[in-house]
Amino acid sequence: MLKTSCTRAPRLAQVGRWLLLAAAFVIPAANAEDSPAGKALTMEYHNPVWDGYLADPQVIKTRGEYYAYGTGKELGGKQFPVLHSKDFARWEFVGNAMETVAAPKIKDYWAPEVAERGGRYFLYYAGDGKMRVAVSENPTGPFKDTGRILFPDEPFTIDGNPFRDPQSGKWYLFFAKDFLDERVGTALAVAQLEDDMISTTGPIKTVLRAVADWQIYERHRKMYGRVFDWHTVEGPAVLFHDRRYYCFYSGGNWQTPGYGVGFAISDSVTGPFRDAADLHGPAVLKSIPGNLIGPGHNGVILGPDNKTWFIVYHSWNAERSKRQMCLDPLEWTLEGPRAYQPSRGAKRVTLPLTSRPAPAGVLPTR
Repeated sequence: MLKTSCTRAPRLAQVGRWLLLAAAFVIPAANAEDSPAGKALTMEYHNPVWDGYLADPQVIKTRGEYYAYGTGKELGGKQFPVLHSKDFARWEFVGNAMETVAAPKIKDYWAPEVAERGGRYFLYYAGDGKMRVAVSENPTGPFKDTGRILFPDEPFTIDGNPFRDPQSGKWYLFFAKDFLDERVGTALAVAQLEDDMISTTGPIKTVLRAVADWQIYERHRKMYGRVFDWHTVEGPAVLFHDRRYYCFYSGGNWQTPGYGVGFAISDSVTGPFRDAADLHGPAVLKSIPGNLIGPGHNGVILGPDNKTWFIVYHSWNAERSKRQMCLDPLEWTLEGPRAYQPSRGAKRVTLPLTSRPAPAGVLPTR
């Protein structure tokens, strides 16, 4: 449920963030754009937003409504569950998005993300550890695989995140691939997308490598015929904020409570990115004993006030049988972005949250 609260008094002093004084009546609103100037928006929702299995979530807004995509079970010959919401607070399952690929036979379907361009929708996903793309005329599908492998020379590519650079208008695909030098394991790269959105152009550039032990997926892991302390930095989600590019990522082992979200920053869309997070653990979002288990693989999207960024992520249920979609606002603190009061259960938040941007030089970019 979304509500707007009329404000009839000046702003109070800033204590962490500006608070808006709520007044005497409440009216429903589906979007902050529908609300008269000067009114705050109160958002009430529940984490997880859907009881089913939906991991690696991404949310887009198109045609004035919201659609969420994620990893889940095959249903009716289709992959990737889709949720729909008109107000960002109440979500319903509307079916699966992409027709199961008949040939070649694909066993594992992971981490779909959708971009809209020119009225068409492009779904990037990993099929058996290879980045592929499917296309549809509608956000709910059916998406049909194009038969293209985006990076045929790479042995392992997953977690594609399509991103339109607001400064240049160009589209890029951030993704995860394997590296066998230094801190060996899975880490992040980027390539520019062609205008057709189903092929890439130019070189693959490294975005971010593992920098800390909390990002270890497994010690003494057998990979590529050798044994490594295998690191994992995956699930990129990029946004442009306050003249900088923020690349959110998940690190560690997705099956454990040590999994969580960090971030890196850059002055350029293709880097170099600098990991500015806590080297002792995930800084943006992490497990909370008795509440959140292994939260991560997030997306980012503007909330219904069109001012507040939200982090959309999965976390395990108490039985660890389902990864489920949750969402919380992002707060921009002096130390960088943080999930604002992340938790499962009933949620109530007043938007917009007021940013506390870091002074120049506080967050390194080189």
